[in-house]
Amino acid sequence: MKKNNTFLKSYKKLKVLVTGSTGFKGAWLCNWLFLLGSKVVGVGLKPEKNSVLFSSLNLNKKINQYFIDIKNFHKINDIIKKEKPDIIFHLAAQSIVSLSYKNPLETFGTNILGSANVLESVRINKTPNLVYITSDKCYLNLDKMGSYKESDILGGLDNYSSSKASAEIIFASYHRSYFNMNFLSIASARAGNVIGGGDFKKDRIVPDVIKSLKNGRKILLRNPNATRPWQHVLEPLSGYLKLGYKLINEELKSNLIPNWNFGPHKKNCKNVYSIVQLLVKEWGEKKQEIVFKKNKKFHESKLLSLNIEKAKKELLWEPKLSLNETIKFTIDWYKYYFFKDNVEDISQYQIDYYTDK
Repeated sequence: MKKNNTFLKSYKKLKVLVTGSTGFKGAWLCNWLFLLGSKVVGVGLKPEKNSVLFSSLNLNKKINQYFIDIKNFHKINDIIKKEKPDIIFHLAAQSIVSLSYKNPLETFGTNILGSANVLESVRINKTPNLVYITSDKCYLNLDKMGSYKESDILGGLDNYSSSKASAEIIFASYHRSYFNMNFLSIASARAGNVIGGGDFKKDRIVPDVIKSLKNGRKILLRNPNATRPWQHVLEPLSGYLKLGYKLINEELKSNLIPNWNFGPHKKNCKNVYSIVQLLVKEWGEKKQEIVFKKNKKFHESKLLSLNIEKAKKELLWEPKLSLNETIKFTIDWYKYYFFKDNVEDISQYQIDYYTDK
């Protein structure tokens, strides 16, 4: 383990609670923490039919898992009160934009009320540290050139974005009201578009492309020219872990605003069509029909990128993987899943590679 990654060793034997443990990012984080020797407590809904990552990584045997809905305050509070974690990583969310249009109350309930429940439980149980993950979609996106920094205006033009902006506003309220001490003990994190092995959610670019490649079907793109800050799932997770380490060790003074962006280098900000072409090439298909199907059902921003200078300066964090490595990691994982079945080995290999890079 390289010197700049030695902070990861501090997670050994720490009790870490992860909400959203059955989701894409949450399952990757739980697995990484397990490999680091943490005592991992997972909180999340039972995996959906197409959510294979939690079971594929055998997390039910590795961590102490509670299947609950964070919209229920008493249930999440009872778990936090009982487990007394050293730190909580709050990742639980309804994360699909299209679903936020079909079921707005579920989205608002989970992303706003559920997040408020976590904050309130942290407050009353005096949980020492919290990393509260929202999304880069929390910024009021007017498709402007340039990148968003942590002090920019929050807002949302759709249900998903507005739910994430609301979650950030509630976080700010709790921070000012209850956690304004000499050192930060809670922090919010906003990540760019995350890809990687194990995501099978509907209406997400990579899972949709992978399914088309696997089944030999044409690829449908809703918004081929939309530009996003693409990054492998391990990139923001490493940022969350570094941020958590800084909170635990009281290394972040309260004069810093408690919000943090984690995104790729600017050269990784590509449009959807470019990413799909790279995925197809890495999969090994010489010819694959790509069809543009204009999205008329819901609003999607055309341009989005994050300013990560604060994380670079204060956390000494920056992304490690090139765009080609990110694409290769992603395709390798799916090929392993489809053709070799056991993905624990490839997942650990990718974590080890990333850690040592």
